[in-house]
Amino acid sequence: MKNQNLIKRFGFALNGIKEAFKSESSFRTQILLGILAIAYFSWLDVTVIWWVLLIIIIALVLAAELFNTAIEILIDHLHPGLHPEIKRVKDISAGAVFILSLLGLLFAVLATVNS
Repeated sequence: MKNQNLIKRFGFALNGIKEAFKSESSFRTQILLGILAIAYFSWLDVTVIWWVLLIIIIALVLAAELFNTAIEILIDHLHPGLHPEIKRVKDISAGAVFILSLLGLLFAVLATVNS
């Protein structure tokens, strides 16, 4: 499957997003929170720079959630049983999503204070 054309590679990426949306409630929750943040920023009537930063943060959170999901699926496939090291990997991966989510929350607070 190496060296596929650009259209096929976009298709693979879109399929991955669709799969995560269908199977992962965390991904759907992050999308909903992103939509709510967009609605909130519309209500705040913030400047363009705030919008750019918001879109970057939303994209980072969603990308982290996709990486977290991919790691969990791979680990569960390779080693379906419970193992302390696997738990550590999953927890660390989830921690990355959590940190970016906290950044998003802090960002919303700062936008509220500055508008």
